[in-house]
Amino acid sequence: MKFGIYYAYWEHEWGGNFLPYIEKCKRLGFDVLEVACGAFHLENEEYFRELKKCAEHNGMLLSGGYGPRPEHNLASTDSAAVEKAFAFYADVFKKMEIAGIDRIGGALYSYWPVDFASGFDKKADTERSIKSMRRLADMAADHGITLCMESLNRFEGYMINEAYEDVEYVKAVDKPNVKAMLDTFHMNIEEDSMVDAIKLTEGYLGSFHVGEANRRCPNPNGRMDWEAIGKALRDINYDGYVVMEPFVQMGGQVGKDISIWRDMSHGATEEMLDADAAASVAYLRKTFCK
Repeated sequence: MKFGIYYAYWEHEWGGNFLPYIEKCKRLGFDVLEVACGAFHLENEEYFRELKKCAEHNGMLLSGGYGPRPEHNLASTDSAAVEKAFAFYADVFKKMEIAGIDRIGGALYSYWPVDFASGFDKKADTERSIKSMRRLADMAADHGITLCMESLNRFEGYMINEAYEDVEYVKAVDKPNVKAMLDTFHMNIEEDSMVDAIKLTEGYLGSFHVGEANRRCPNPNGRMDWEAIGKALRDINYDGYVVMEPFVQMGGQVGKDISIWRDMSHGATEEMLDADAAASVAYLRKTFCK
């Protein structure tokens, strides 16, 4: 397994410059830096060549994440909007390939966070999404990219909430570069058993996000049974990315979207945030790789 972290742990806004985090995360003990792909259309290709060069120099891998904006909802009934979404993804995939990013995860099948007040038809939306995802998968395959469908909790999404729905969706799309994606934060809300959920994804799991129930860095004093989670991943021979996605700071669009209404860092400095992340990845590596 390769261990990573999402850059937004340190940020208040999505996007920004990821370059400084490559060296930082290497120094803290990570193998992978996960970056947000939603603003790739705002950067020129030279930036992504520089991103790849920096990652290779530091011996780091890069992965991508995106919680699609409503205008990029592949399940939309608006066919013109869906076509614009495909155009957006075509640009993202090209730039991902330039940067050496070979996978992207998130609620790519829909949008995030869902506006439940606008209404939805889960069955019809899922059928449209599956059809669109087959086309998107072919586009991604041209750039050597795997698409990972993240199972979300009921308060953030409705199409895929549990591992069994994730696997059913992936099977329905039936493309080799479309995989399931689990996240312990969401699993803690929706799954009866995290171990059983992980085992259900055997052969289909493409990415795995980790975090405590309150979205802090994984640690031995939290409520998650990291020993059992690590063993379940080993039992299904999972050898992919394990990326922590901690969110502890208030403010900005990140704090708003993640619903952080108090300073969970307790006034931590950047150095303190770094120390927590370093301790967490060391603990995960020791616990998961036995």
